[in-house]
Amino acid sequence: MPRRICIVTGTRAEYGLFYWLMQAIGSDPALQLQVIATAMHLEDVFGHTVDQIRQDGFTVDAEVPMRLTSDEPAEIARSTGIAVGGLAAALKQLKPDVVVLLGDRFETLAAASAAALMRVPVAHIHGGEISEGAIDDAFRHAITKLSHLHFVAAEPFRQRVIQMGEAPERVFTVGAPGLDNFARLDLPGRAELAKRVGLDLDKPLFLITYHPATLDDDDPLPMVAELLAALDRFPEAALVFTKANADPGGRVINESLRAYAEKHAGRAVLIAALGLRFYLSALKQADVVIGNSSSGLIEAPAAGTPTVNLGIRQKGRPQAASVIDSAEQRDAIEAAIRRALDPDMNAVIAADNPPYGRAGNAAKAIVERLRDVDLNGILRKRFHDLPAGISR
Repeated sequence: MPRRICIVTGTRAEYGLFYWLMQAIGSDPALQLQVIATAMHLEDVFGHTVDQIRQDGFTVDAEVPMRLTSDEPAEIARSTGIAVGGLAAALKQLKPDVVVLLGDRFETLAAASAAALMRVPVAHIHGGEISEGAIDDAFRHAITKLSHLHFVAAEPFRQRVIQMGEAPERVFTVGAPGLDNFARLDLPGRAELAKRVGLDLDKPLFLITYHPATLDDDDPLPMVAELLAALDRFPEAALVFTKANADPGGRVINESLRAYAEKHAGRAVLIAALGLRFYLSALKQADVVIGNSSSGLIEAPAAGTPTVNLGIRQKGRPQAASVIDSAEQRDAIEAAIRRALDPDMNAVIAADNPPYGRAGNAAKAIVERLRDVDLNGILRKRFHDLPAGISR
């Protein structure tokens, strides 16, 4: 009987990282792919991206609504509780042998909690990383402790997971799954991208994604206003905004971006979900990626695109030489964008060795482990102590 591998996905970005792993699981005769869609995938305001999963040819075995009616912290907590119950019911029905989770979001923590209570082993992707400006940082480490297999993007992250007490023989360095896309996807050209976003792209292209920094006590709107004021200083550029996520503060950010895009119709657009191929096309063809998304630190350097990284949200992640940190103040943002656009940046990119690499084969490495690992007794974890005097 094939081993049942259940992917739980909640966002458009996460699904893009899962895509090739899902393909590999589905094509392996020793494995059976199961898919649970939850969170932003099921919300119209975020593009109802569960439809894209089905359009890509995958069967969605269960939908678990979280009722994301608000991004207030208490409502996010309530939605997370709803998700734990719904995910537990889905796991009871599907009876997977392993649940596979990626990253660090609240719905991912809900899935890890449900799996733990249902006694289902968890495989976690992208553990051991740091993003000090977001509550996701704590979620990521909590998910690590609820997991039994760990697929990390680089060796320093493996060492950090082991430092957290996880058994070394269950921690595997496989690379960043998102980089598989550059080796395997045929991406749309600039003309096709222009048609998709509805803008003239015979001009510089800025791709902008700004999420709430959930451990920042400041109101995000003044920071968004500074970003938009800086963008006003580049009237020649086409601006493609992707929506903020469902974290606290995300909706007010999206409303501000919507109003700006409407005011600057013809050169700016706000899109709920570009889809994997078009997002990566935009990322690769952009003259600069701007914002505070992890894609600016992982995928953009692999695509050869410079990044202006705003604020504290991604603090702690390793950075390529093509990533320029900027304070969230209009003059600083403008200066960082101009530095990214400087022709000298081409030489910086060509000479750099990005910490996450430029291309990947993570899906193959992960599926081999999921297929062959011995699951007998895997739920009984021992804390792996480091030898005395060793810090990691």
